[in-house]
Amino acid sequence: MSGIFVIIAALGALIYLAYRGVSLLLLTPALAVLAVLASEGGPLLASYTQIFMEATGGFIIQYFPLFLLGAVFGKLMEVSGSARVLADGIIRRLGPSRAVLAVILSCAVMTYGGVSLFVVAFAVWPIASALFREAELPKVLIPATIALGAFTFTMTALPGTPAIQNAIPMPYFGTTPFAAPGLGLITGALMLGLGWGWLEYRARALGPGYGDDDTPAQARDTGSAPTLMIAGAPLVLVLVLNLAFTFVLIPSMDTSYLSQPEFGETDVGALRGVWSIIAALTLSSLVLVALNWARLAKGLSETLDAGAKDALKPIFNTASLVGFGAVIASLSAFALIRDWVVTVGGDNPLISLAIGTTLLAGMTGSASGGMSIALSTLGETYLEMGQAAGIAPELLHRVTAVATGGLDALPHNGAVITLLTICGLTHQQAYKDIAVVAVIIPLAALVVLIVLGTVLGSF
Repeated sequence: MSGIFVIIAALGALIYLAYRGVSLLLLTPALAVLAVLASEGGPLLASYTQIFMEATGGFIIQYFPLFLLGAVFGKLMEVSGSARVLADGIIRRLGPSRAVLAVILSCAVMTYGGVSLFVVAFAVWPIASALFREAELPKVLIPATIALGAFTFTMTALPGTPAIQNAIPMPYFGTTPFAAPGLGLITGALMLGLGWGWLEYRARALGPGYGDDDTPAQARDTGSAPTLMIAGAPLVLVLVLNLAFTFVLIPSMDTSYLSQPEFGETDVGALRGVWSIIAALTLSSLVLVALNWARLAKGLSETLDAGAKDALKPIFNTASLVGFGAVIASLSAFALIRDWVVTVGGDNPLISLAIGTTLLAGMTGSASGGMSIALSTLGETYLEMGQAAGIAPELLHRVTAVATGGLDALPHNGAVITLLTICGLTHQQAYKDIAVVAVIIPLAALVVLIVLGTVLGSF
């Protein structure tokens, strides 16, 4: 029991110290080593080099291209003006009377097209601020509105999304980004509908008025901005190419060489999803540059460099959380927790999978980090349980992805803190509504997903 207490204490310290701003790159190995020392007094250096670093490096090897290409694509969208044009176009076409929905959809379109949620927050905030002011809607609802569009259904539920949360389950379950598309669409629609309804209700309850605002209006230079069609073309291309590579091009290739030792003795089923996203983002980025050559050519090298740098902190933070989880999983006390988690839900592994992933995402404050810990320690177990219960790997994939999008948005989440900072608001002012649209409603949608998946299977 003392070992379990050590694990809980280590996770609690991770949440608290990360909230206080301590670097995860320093925090995770330190807490992992302390957990080993406090629970078993095991070999500290070996735990660091052979467990923590092996798991950290393995995650980087597998997913660095996705982080890199996603960050570069997002930076190109930002610098070319395409992100702002898309947001502005959606908002202006729906008008002030639909300000909340306009902001939600502008965020959703960009994140579903592969733009980083951080880029989306920066791009949409000045436009959302102007629109909410014009419509006399409370400023305190802007963070929740952006969070609903960027942090929820487009990140975890919609089939084909290039978000890393939709990519991580693929090698574990041999699935594609389009796993369980019907269930994903239903779950995503539920998050969108309930979240939008809540925000409209809150707007009426708070009454008209933007509220105090000391932030000067930000002027926008749209003289050299691309047209709406040019701005949206790369996003559409990401989805189309993702589909084409997943279901047509890669399956038609001769990939028998993958069985050879130098290629990891694997098969295309484990790689198809990752390959599809890599190819789609690469080609879409090239098209984006070509369409916006006049706007990007002068500073293209600096833009690409900035995009590449933007990928480093997120992947190293996430990878270090994976390393932390690997060390925790190596402790003998973790076997007790693992055995308890896999028994939750009885004969339905979807319940234990959802609970385990949700709790770890909340503990780490990271959807991708919590998912990676859950799958690296229990992914094979859940796949075997699913096969024994007749549950399709595609359903396991979708439940895992959606399960990460609830407790990950607790107050210590980095994206939440960044969003509030951009909007000039505090947790006390705006977090309540973020919690409803990004925590409570996604968890309710997860329950619906599990019920439908259990009754109807994967579709």
